[in-house]
Amino acid sequence: MTRRPIGYYVHHHGAGHRARAGAIAAVSDWPITLLGTGVGEAGIDLPDDRPLSGRFDGVDGSEGRPAALHYAPIDHDGVRLRVARVAQWIATERPALMVVDVSVEMAMLARLASVPTICVRLNGERNDVPHLEAFRGAVALLAPFHVDLERESTPTWVRERTRYLPGITTAVAGGVPPSGRILVVIGRGGAPSNGARLAEAARACPNVQWRVIGPVSPVDDCPANLDIAGWVEDAAHAIAAADVVIGGAGDGLVGAVMAADRPFICIPEARPFGEQQATASGMARLGAAVVLENWPKAAAWPSLLARAKALPSPPRQRLHDPRGAQMAAIWLGEQAAAA
Repeated sequence: MTRRPIGYYVHHHGAGHRARAGAIAAVSDWPITLLGTGVGEAGIDLPDDRPLSGRFDGVDGSEGRPAALHYAPIDHDGVRLRVARVAQWIATERPALMVVDVSVEMAMLARLASVPTICVRLNGERNDVPHLEAFRGAVALLAPFHVDLERESTPTWVRERTRYLPGITTAVAGGVPPSGRILVVIGRGGAPSNGARLAEAARACPNVQWRVIGPVSPVDDCPANLDIAGWVEDAAHAIAAADVVIGGAGDGLVGAVMAADRPFICIPEARPFGEQQATASGMARLGAAVVLENWPKAAAWPSLLARAKALPSPPRQRLHDPRGAQMAAIWLGEQAAAA
């Protein structure tokens, strides 16, 4: 019997959505088709729906937008073509299920096109009308984080409809020779990191080698123990080999750090709905990371690195499931079969 495909909508902000989709698709025995801007030959590449300004925070700022939507700009060719492309794919392929990671509007579109949906539910304060209505219209919700990181304010009915699936990652889990380096990870979803500030941190720890991966502003006087590597292909390997990892609280980085069980200093970045702050506060509460509100003064780094190394492994190990991607693939297959 031919299985109707699972559609997996991939949001284009940051790298975490694409990485999560890829990790699940790689181990699924159910056919999964990715749909999103920038997926290229890996699936259905959709027209870009971002504003002409290039700035995108998930809210269009227009007046008169229906309360059940976040982003519905008027007279945007990319949005029109995007909606038409997804609707055409649904009509042609008749998917058994649509996973939406993440978009209130795509979840509503799939539901209007008579497809059962699974909404990926990220952490943070998502009790606004658009999120709750999308959650209500879905057959189930997938949270790519441990239940212990859940916010107390999340409604009971949302929790009851949620399958918590931490560990959806292809990150390296062990067996990597230690590098002895401090690794600073800058994600794709935010602004470049301050190069001068990184140089000051490295100078405060002269006997330790620092490496920075991701976008960084220029460093005029780079100390010898600081390596500005830019984008790298082996980020997961670098994380697994690090003495201490420093970075934000995006799902991708947190998942990789927990998988590798590395000491973590987390400085959450501003994101819509307080997503990173929610995850960071949960890790702090559980003792899985040293969490800071802001980048510290250079003189604080030696003691902060020592604090991170002193944290025990069990809280980090608790937040990771080494079979996270496989469990997600099995569960989505079950949902598709039942649809």
